[in-house]
Amino acid sequence: MDEKRFTVLDLLDLDLKEHDTLDLRCIGGRKGLGREINGADINRPGLALSGFFESFAFQRIQLIGKGESAYLRLLAAEARNESFGKIFSYPVPCFIFTNGEPPEPNFAAAAEAADCPILLSPLSSTELAARLMRVLATVFAPKTSVHGVLVEVFGIGILLTGDSGVGKSETALELIERGHRLVADDVVEIRCVSGNILMGSGANKVIGHHMEIRGLGIINVTHLFGVGAIRDKKQVQLICMLEEWDSNKVYDRIGTDENFEEILGVKIPKLEIPVKPGRNIPIIVETAAMNERLKKMGYHSAREFNQNILRWLESESARAVYFGRDESI
Repeated sequence: MDEKRFTVLDLLDLDLKEHDTLDLRCIGGRKGLGREINGADINRPGLALSGFFESFAFQRIQLIGKGESAYLRLLAAEARNESFGKIFSYPVPCFIFTNGEPPEPNFAAAAEAADCPILLSPLSSTELAARLMRVLATVFAPKTSVHGVLVEVFGIGILLTGDSGVGKSETALELIERGHRLVADDVVEIRCVSGNILMGSGANKVIGHHMEIRGLGIINVTHLFGVGAIRDKKQVQLICMLEEWDSNKVYDRIGTDENFEEILGVKIPKLEIPVKPGRNIPIIVETAAMNERLKKMGYHSAREFNQNILRWLESESARAVYFGRDESI
């Protein structure tokens, strides 16, 4: 599929599963399957079918439900088909008929003459509209590619980044061995969904869930560890940047200062984890995941530690003042 164009044929070819399945099939206007879809919005063309074309959102996918189908049959019965020709004078991407009800024959003939695709789905209008908007929102979401490894650790999507050879894949491999799941290795495609959610997945489905381990080569994680060790996509909730230990650099030892990295306009918490012999990086990443879960539950360990220290200092100062005055009596 061309990254710059999304056509009706691309919509039919989407590999959708479970609650995203659209169950679409083309029943007419196949010559127009190359028409472009330019957005995630859809339109119910009831007013256009009645002859009112002002503000007609012709550039959107047109959804035909039971009400519109009944109206089309009424127009055909009364021989009022003039709006058919007018509506197909616009470059409509396609019409989708829901509830498994095929289009009225005159309407289907007009669509065929105009090379406008007619799609049919057994889903109800409400269900199809919800699924279609969700699927198209993902298709048209802003996206970028990041060099790193995306893993799910204790339910937290962690993006491991760092220079080549620092040990990202080896760390991910140890996490998988511990029962966590791999989402993508080497190149992670990130999409911004709903304006503030970053969803990460493998950039290439053909080589997805494979890992490159230096000295070992390419391994298939699914075959080695089972389907329970992989996941197709996951929200990016934490970034762990692995870097070679720098003795001249001051690393955060308390955790009160929070760092963030912005991806597609969304700020994600970021940790800088120094790597050197003797440090168990997978355990540190696991602890970071659990700590992030606690933060999302409203518990911040570093801040609580800081508050406890302040309370202790205040109590010690009060004791010193009290006992100082007591000794002077």
